[in-house]
Amino acid sequence: MVSNWNAAKRSEATEDQIQTSPISSSRGAIRQLTAEHLRAHRDELGLLDALRNALHSVDTGLNDRFRAGESAGQLLLDRAHAVDQIICFAWSEFELETSGHALVAVGGYGRGELHPFSDIDILVLLNTSASSTTDALETFLTFLWDLGLHIGHSVRTVQECIEQADADVTVLTNLLEARLLSGDEALLASVERGIDADKIWPPQDFFQAKLEEQAKRHEKYGDTEYNLEPNVKGSPGGLRDLQLIGWLGRRHFGWRSVQELRDNQIITPQEAKTITEGQEFLWRVRYALHLIAGREEDRLLFDHQRELAKFWGFEDGDKLAVEQFMQLYYRRALALSQLNELLLQAFDQGIVNADHSVAVEPIDEHFELRNGYVSMRSDKVFVAHPAALIEVFLHAGNVSGARGIDAATTRCIGACLHLIDDDFRADEAHKALFLRLFSDNQQVTRQLRNMSRYGVLGRYLPAFGKIVGQMQFDLFHSYTVDAHTFRVIENIRRFLRPENAERFPVTSRVARRLPKVSLLYLAGLFHDIGKGRGGDHSELGAVDARVFCESHGLNDADTDLVVWLVRAHLLMSAVSQRKDISDPEVVQEFAKEVKTQNRLDYLFTLTVADINGTNPNLWNAWRGSLLRQLYNETKKALSRGLENPVDREMWVQETRNTAQRVLEDRGFTRAELEELWSERDEDYFLREKAEDIAWHTEAIASHRDASAPLVLVRNGVESSVANTTQIFIYAPFDISSFSQTCSCLEQLNLSIHDARVYHGSDGMSLDTYYVLDYNGDPLEDPERLRHIREHLSRSLVPEAGLALISPRLTPRRVRSFQLATETNFVVDEDRDVSILELTSLDRPGLLARLGEVFVEFGLICQAAKIQTLGERVEDIFMLTDLEQRAISDTDLAARIQAAICEKLDSQEAA
Repeated sequence: MVSNWNAAKRSEATEDQIQTSPISSSRGAIRQLTAEHLRAHRDELGLLDALRNALHSVDTGLNDRFRAGESAGQLLLDRAHAVDQIICFAWSEFELETSGHALVAVGGYGRGELHPFSDIDILVLLNTSASSTTDALETFLTFLWDLGLHIGHSVRTVQECIEQADADVTVLTNLLEARLLSGDEALLASVERGIDADKIWPPQDFFQAKLEEQAKRHEKYGDTEYNLEPNVKGSPGGLRDLQLIGWLGRRHFGWRSVQELRDNQIITPQEAKTITEGQEFLWRVRYALHLIAGREEDRLLFDHQRELAKFWGFEDGDKLAVEQFMQLYYRRALALSQLNELLLQAFDQGIVNADHSVAVEPIDEHFELRNGYVSMRSDKVFVAHPAALIEVFLHAGNVSGARGIDAATTRCIGACLHLIDDDFRADEAHKALFLRLFSDNQQVTRQLRNMSRYGVLGRYLPAFGKIVGQMQFDLFHSYTVDAHTFRVIENIRRFLRPENAERFPVTSRVARRLPKVSLLYLAGLFHDIGKGRGGDHSELGAVDARVFCESHGLNDADTDLVVWLVRAHLLMSAVSQRKDISDPEVVQEFAKEVKTQNRLDYLFTLTVADINGTNPNLWNAWRGSLLRQLYNETKKALSRGLENPVDREMWVQETRNTAQRVLEDRGFTRAELEELWSERDEDYFLREKAEDIAWHTEAIASHRDASAPLVLVRNGVESSVANTTQIFIYAPFDISSFSQTCSCLEQLNLSIHDARVYHGSDGMSLDTYYVLDYNGDPLEDPERLRHIREHLSRSLVPEAGLALISPRLTPRRVRSFQLATETNFVVDEDRDVSILELTSLDRPGLLARLGEVFVEFGLICQAAKIQTLGERVEDIFMLTDLEQRAISDTDLAARIQAAICEKLDSQEAA
């Protein structure tokens, strides 16, 4: 028994001795990992340092070979073999080789797939008739941990293994990959007999359990291959999906390799190639992740994505290097996920349920429904009748009871993709079939998505094929371009269903009265198709849309509508969120671009679908209210006629009259109101709603201490914007009040979406802020609203001093991005204000820091539009000097912008 792992030599071992390998390469190191070699180094350095030295030599050599481009699969096998030798040598040194027990590798280690920092799972199978070796086993396992190996272990008898495998399919799966390292082979053979499929977990039960296990795992990762930071093991299209195919083949047939699956015609030669190449790619990604992170890491975090792009040799061009790498990754994952789906269906239909009766219903001369799946009636159907490559998806979407397309037909589609060439695309019958997907398909999104997964859509529309798997390296776009496109189309479809009318009441009503929804589907399909080519993707997509519409026989009016929608698909969102839509001139300009009510309806529906399909956290009550307001005001402008714009003075007078009627009902006289409103300028009545003006006025009239701030807070149905919180502050004018208020609101964990500041001739300032919780949710707790009002009332008095900037940390994902602040300064001569456009990395305290620059240069913030888009903000500020005039001095404007960039991009701000 070894009682001193390093014996006397341990104290003499230096760091240099441990780090310097006596072996020149990992191949040599692995070849020399014999008992004699290790025994010699044990005698020289002691057991622990000798094995550490050997492991370091192996790791160094393997990692060098990896960087030189050697197959990751071979490196994983070599690492597993080296660990085998070291663990077995330690097993022998602790005199366990003759204990009667068995040392077994399980899990990934059992398969011989060992990454640099992977867990090493071992099972000690106890021989119940052997003498007790508990102390030796505990010492052995502790030694392995001290050696630096990430050991996962279990110690069980044969019967315990069988019982636990019977109770837990995960234990059974690990045992399927068991590999004897040392000891009694008969013990492992007993386990293998005890877990045979005729004794526990018969084929149907095992298959169903693994399906459910995969479904739960996929759900954990959003059921998409296109996660922003995918998991190489667990996400759809990851290594676990490949391993599942292997487990099923091993459980049902005892086959342990891709070659065996191919030889027995479970998979085709092309599928075998997809598995082999995909597995090697994922192994390389995971190996590189371990090296980059210096630990076990399976998540493709944003920082790691950049490093991997460099490792793969990508360089920035029309697409960033990281976007090119992630497109490669997503396409691999998509192919493997599709193959996983196909093979599971093949297992289900052809193996697990092979003895079950088959229900067949004819569809047409080419297809039939077999047990709910659309199936070809002849494996020559696509060659003899190429149009069937589109017809099959129409059947899958329209035939009652169709659950999808069966595995054999899917395979045949993949084998016949070459038939979709220029002649195929030019065929008028094929064009008509493709258009039918958008007009009489009850599952338009699902079938378009399947057409893309099976490669048909990318072949029919080569421009779409280029955006498959294309990501945008930011936090704003949660999906790849193709996945986003399908979500937009799916949202349009949802607006037409009654069950979604409650969440999108206005959009649903507008969508249901569109004369041709198919045109909106087409606009959705093309709206982002120009991304990744450089240039304006809206313009590029509009060109593609026109070519498509004209070649597919759409009339001029329909073609012009689709093309305009693609070109203008960002317009309504930009106007509503970046401009002052309470200004009738802004509305008038937008109405001139829209021109007709029909185009407004289409654009409104597409905009709502687009926002909701970009990021699950992007849509909120604030954005919804802005779009509804712009839609309704534009509708009025179009109804009046573009030649009859609203007069600003009439708009102001109408607002005053409405507010006056409300307040007169509450006991105010016209003279009192004239006095209260005499200090307010035109902008106040132009931009505020009558019900809000009445609310402000009534509170101001009751406010007795003009030196103390008046703070009002309300939300929900009381507010003019449903589900947002409106904060009104009436206080003596102070140039630092904007910065102070922003800091206070941030401390309260609130996110500002709009700010309006009005300065009266009486020296008082009226400020309105629309806020949501920092995570975008509305505020509902009355106690929290009370706390907000009290905190602001205390913090905004002059003697309170400047509030501390929020100590909130910048989220990890945001820290992964580097975005220099950009500014643009223009003068609105009509309103005599300067407009500052700001793009910067989102971070805590940004508005408060910006407010400090405003104070430094004597700037008054008259209004602000705050927009957070993932990791960045795109904000608009209307500024004046202390005389409430625009900043006309270009040198001063340049200094202001330089100060803003320095302030926000400084180390302190980051």
